[in-house]
Amino acid sequence: MDGLDLMSDGAAAEKAIVQQPVQRGVRIFGLPLRQLIKVVVYSLLLVNFVHYVSNDITVMRHAVHDGWKIVDWTSAFATTMDESAWFVLLLLFELETYLLSDEAFTRGRVMLMTGVRLVCYLFLAHTVYAFGDVTWKLYSDYEEFNTPLCQLADKDLSFARNLEYAELTPANCATLASGETFYRFEQQQLVTDPEGFKIERQLAWADLLEVLIWLIILFLLELMVKLQERGVAEGRALQSAKTAKVMLYSMLWCLAAYWAYRGHWVFAWDEALWILGFMAIGMNLEEWRDEIKAEHDSGQQSVAA
Repeated sequence: MDGLDLMSDGAAAEKAIVQQPVQRGVRIFGLPLRQLIKVVVYSLLLVNFVHYVSNDITVMRHAVHDGWKIVDWTSAFATTMDESAWFVLLLLFELETYLLSDEAFTRGRVMLMTGVRLVCYLFLAHTVYAFGDVTWKLYSDYEEFNTPLCQLADKDLSFARNLEYAELTPANCATLASGETFYRFEQQQLVTDPEGFKIERQLAWADLLEVLIWLIILFLLELMVKLQERGVAEGRALQSAKTAKVMLYSMLWCLAAYWAYRGHWVFAWDEALWILGFMAIGMNLEEWRDEIKAEHDSGQQSVAA
């Protein structure tokens, strides 16, 4: 009888160990190193978020006019809405892959998280529309004219070049650009020269490509979470998703390099932080897979015994 009790106690202890989250490596301030890195990355992303809100307000001030509709206002703050949605999704992934235990996922909480996730998807869909609309209009809704820039001064227009904006006035019109070929765009509120217009198109494509890549990464993460919720820790689907993520992150690093090339170091820094943030979610998934494998191995040993 004592031997059976010892075996039962040993099996219970083994099960308890398997069910505990995998904690490896050094700890700083009481947190595992990986978790501390996540806290730092997420905090820096919040700081960048304030910058993006300020940037959207600046662009809005130069583009707004009396004829704006609701969609114009939401498009002006597309980046703010996009960043907000990604923050919430990042939190949901953190809850699902690390912070909450299986028992915490009650029906009510799952329904709430699903509802919040759907709202975030609507925000992201709006971002795709807004960036796609901007890109389309840069090829279809613009005016090329041959007039000295100073003739447009004091007409409530702004000169745009590489995401820098200046109200067009008699005092600065001669210093902003030379030549007589210019372009009006963004509902005829912004003016730029040929080189500036070329850059505007490139930046628009970079924005659109970036949001599409992130949506594909989001789909892959959702797929991996669903598979692991079903106890799948290996297989072709998981391996394909992991490989695809590596390729997509590589493309995002290239976009970060492009932002840096254009002198937008904050954008490049933000891109790098978001990549690191979602790579941290990937680390959560790796730990989760380790737990699934450990539980599977333990179950096989129990059956064999």
